[in-house]
Amino acid sequence: MSELKALLFDVDGTLADTERDGHRPAFNAAFREFGLDWEWDVELYGQLLEVTGGKERMKFYVERFRPDYRKPADFDDLVAELHKAKTRHYTELLAQGGIPLRPGVKRLLEEARAAGLILAVATTTTPENVTALLKHSLAADGADWFAVIAAGDIVPAKKPAPDIYLWALQQLGLAPEQCLAFEDSENGIRAARGAGLKTVVTVNEYTRDHDFTGALAVLSDLGEPGAPYRRIDAADEAGYVDVARLKGWLAA
Repeated sequence: MSELKALLFDVDGTLADTERDGHRPAFNAAFREFGLDWEWDVELYGQLLEVTGGKERMKFYVERFRPDYRKPADFDDLVAELHKAKTRHYTELLAQGGIPLRPGVKRLLEEARAAGLILAVATTTTPENVTALLKHSLAADGADWFAVIAAGDIVPAKKPAPDIYLWALQQLGLAPEQCLAFEDSENGIRAARGAGLKTVVTVNEYTRDHDFTGALAVLSDLGEPGAPYRRIDAADEAGYVDVARLKGWLAA
């Protein structure tokens, strides 16, 4: 077995529960700013999360849920402007400290760095969203903790395509066998597994019923000492994820 050298993290839903209380209200604020009568409630947004990528999600919404909306000739440009506005509203929310990291995330990142492991991000969200979250929810220099931040439109095909992970691996100069991915959704694990990466899943409200076939472990969260995770794919195990446990899972 290859030595573990790097951990690659998805962002939305994995590092933090950003979707319901971050991206969703930011989209709604952008729609209001542009005078649109679109409103994404919690249930609808869960359906829209079937599509990865914010611009792609808006186009899917119009096609599936708003047949009454007459698209202007410059619809693609409008979507791009809406997405910029949404990103601005989202980063403002982050700056207010409104989105904490999920249980165990900061602890594991700190332990991994101390153990000499390389950290990387592989996500479909924009680079601005990533750096804002890391700055306001992790540390002022949080972005510098990561050797590679693969984000947004840096590759044309979004998850579940493996492209973003393949790009990150290329930048790291590492083989999939030397790395471990962290995801929260079916599209995410399909992308990671498609790149040959073993994957730990931490579910959230929107993804707990997804198909995580092939996951190394499926957990409620990463856990903390005194607040253990619940292992969903193996009911007899609980604890908190640290570097030693990750290496144990890989060896098994």
